Parts: sequence; structure tokens; C-alpha cells
Amino acid sequence: MPFSVELQKHLFGRALLLVELPFDMEIITQHLEAGYVQTISGIENGRCGRCSNEDDTLFAKFPCYRCGHDCTYCRHCIMMGRVSTCTDLYIWTGPSLTWEASRCHWVGQLSLQQQEASDKIAAAVQENKECLLWAVTGAGKTETVFRGIALALGEGKRVALACPRVDVILELAPRIEAAFPKATMAVLHGTSEDRNFSAQLVLATTHQLFRYREAFDVIIVDEVDAFPFSADRSLQLAVTKAAKSESAIIFLTATPTPKWQQELFQDKRNGILIPARFHRHPNPEPTTKWIGNWRKAFSSGKIPKVLQRFLAEQKQPFLLFFPHIALMVQALPLIRQIAPDVLSVHAEDPERKEKVMQLRNGQIQGLLTTTILERGITIKGLDVAVIGAEDRTFTEAALVQIAGRVGRDPAQPFGKVIFFHHGKTREMVTAIRHIQKNNRLAKQRGLLD
Repeated sequence: MPFSVELQKHLFGRALLLVELPFDMEIITQHLEAGYVQTISGIENGRCGRCSNEDDTLFAKFPCYRCGHDCTYCRHCIMMGRVSTCTDLYIWTGPSLTWEASRCHWVGQLSLQQQEASDKIAAAVQENKECLLWAVTGAGKTETVFRGIALALGEGKRVALACPRVDVILELAPRIEAAFPKATMAVLHGTSEDRNFSAQLVLATTHQLFRYREAFDVIIVDEVDAFPFSADRSLQLAVTKAAKSESAIIFLTATPTPKWQQELFQDKRNGILIPARFHRHPNPEPTTKWIGNWRKAFSSGKIPKVLQRFLAEQKQPFLLFFPHIALMVQALPLIRQIAPDVLSVHAEDPERKEKVMQLRNGQIQGLLTTTILERGITIKGLDVAVIGAEDRTFTEAALVQIAGRVGRDPAQPFGKVIFFHHGKTREMVTAIRHIQKNNRLAKQRGLLD
């Protein structure tokens, strides 16, 4: 029996519910009987077949109309459609998809340290190995993966570039598309309309990998330290499940876990460190300033004096980070009394992209923000400050990333990073030491001007 190319493109390398297959049941049945399609259990032995969840607290029961019993379903990935004990996941077991070879069209030049990282990643791709790239913020790590991607695409292989944050994916997409214009590419996230599931080059949030199964020859995971990937074992398992048995997995991060750092320095983990930015200037080191009981001040309709001075003296565009939306909303009208040309932004803000563009274009001076903008944003001449840096929201990784928004442009490689606090925390201290340590290492290696 000839198989449906459209069904092959839709299902190849993925595990989907029946309701996710836009084909007549007759066609699906024919492919099942011919062996082109198979089914696997949605939930078996306490494990979700899609997201690999094994946490008992994330399973629940419901009265199922299909089987007439109380079915167990997975709450962890319910937003992608309900997987239960009496539902199957459909996988493609027929002929593989193939792609034409395509090459890289990027014409930039790598620094010496970027070239070393690029060679390391390319070798991992050729040898189907894991590789860690630990690069300080602003080191230009995206460009270091181009050669590895090009090697894979040149051999007709399939590549995924995944990241926990949709903002980072949206920032990367035009750069990747410009570098590989001939490759079929898809950009997948929770609200994307892109449905080119058979693309050779897939950019996706890590949640989207739940649907993939033995699909990719190379998976590049950017910002592996970012929430929720760093805290969600099922997302980490999704990467392994989406990779073929013979594949390369490349991890990119500015703030690896202490365990990964130690393993890298002890040559127990394959990888490389880039301790300096591509423009050969040090990462701006944060300063700390006591702000007092800022929560009480805002709730009383007042702005702490040290923050008043910061706002009154600020000449550059700035980001002001808050630990929680409610606190930011409370502070906005007070701050606008001193700095009227500011807006606020958070993850659920439908105008988030537009507001960031206004700041980038100089239409506004500042943005109040949650940690949603701690990554994936580059604005020339930017300063940043953190309100309540002692809050547990601001981990070492978050604070390092926030500081990394400053000084990224070679024309303006310096700027202010201020941690306003009501008591120093270990996370603040280790974040500052993290940046200082990499700056010292970069200087010792002769990587700074």
C-alpha cells in the first residue's frame, strides 16, 4: 500500500493523540494495518508516554466516557491535550523523511575563543556526543553553533534548537533563518501558528519537545539553567526522548550548575568555557545598595530615597526588575511621578514585544519588568537595577543574567548594574563573585583589552 506523504510529514518523529491527527480515521486505520503507523500507551506503569511524568501528585482520575471507568490522566502536560490510561499515542514507523543538504550563509567572523568553542561543538556533532558550552552573557554563543548546525544540515540530518523561554526563541529565529535560508524551518511555541512539523530545522520551546520521539540527530538546548527547564526533570527527559539513539546534544548556558562547572574543570564533562565577551570588554560588575523596607514604602505610597535618586539621575535607557507582578503594578504610578516616560511589562502582557521595541527605539526611557526580560534581550546603552534583590525569585542564575543585559553592544560596553536590597543574600553575593571570577579568568587568558 502506498503511504500518505502528508501523514508521514505530520507524524514522523512525533507521538500524538488521535485528535491531533487531521486525517480521516479510514486513512489512519489503513496505515496502522500496513505497519506505517503504530500506537503506544498514553500512560503505562505510572509513566506518561508523552512527557515522561512519573510524579504521583501530577496524575489524577476522571470519569471517562470512552471506557466507562475512572481513568488516570497526566496533569503535567494537560495543556497539550489529555493523555490517559485508555488513550493511545500514534507514532510513525514507516519510511523516514529525508531532506536535501543545505549550507550556512552566515558571513561573520568568530573571535579566537568563539572559534575554539565552534570547533568543540562541531566535533561533538560529528562524533554524536554531548557538549557543554559555558559562555558568559554577551559572548556570542549563538554564532558558535552555526558550524555544528551546518555540518548536520549538510549531511541531510535534522536539528532542533530548544530553549525554555519563548522570548529567546523569537529573538533567535530571524538570526537562524538568515544563516540557513535554504533549510526548511519551523518555530514552535505555545501560541505559534507554525505547523511545519516536518521541518529539518526546528526552533522550539522545550515544552514542545514533549511531542517528539527519536526525531533529531542534533539537539541544541539554549539557556539550560533557565526555569522551568532547570527544575523540571520531565523537560530534561524530553530532550533525551526527542533525540535519536545516535545523536549529539549541545547544552548552552551562562550559569551552569556548580556540579557541571566542577565536572567541566575536572575534564569529566565534554565542553568549553568562554569567559569573555566577543567585544573584549569585561562584564559589568553589579553594585549593591541598601534600599530599606521597600515593600512598606510602596504600600504607603512612597518611593525609597535611594530609588528616587536613581530615577532622577538616570540618563540611559533602563530596566527595573521586580520580583512579583503585584509589587510592580503597585510601584508603577509612584515611579512615573519621577520618571513619567516608563511602562511596565510581564509574561502575560499582550503588548510585551511592542513595549520592548519602544525601549529599544528610544520611544520610552525605561521598563519595569519581572524576570521575563532577564534573558534574550539586547538594547544598546542599557542600565539595569533590581528592586528587592534579596527576594528568593532572584537566584544566582537570574541575577547573573540580569547583569548580562548591560554592556552587550561593542560601541557602549559599559553600564550600571545595581542590586537594591533590604539585606544581602547568598544568591546576590555568589552572583557578583561569579561575574568577577569570569572577568579575572578572561584577563588572565589575555581576552580583555
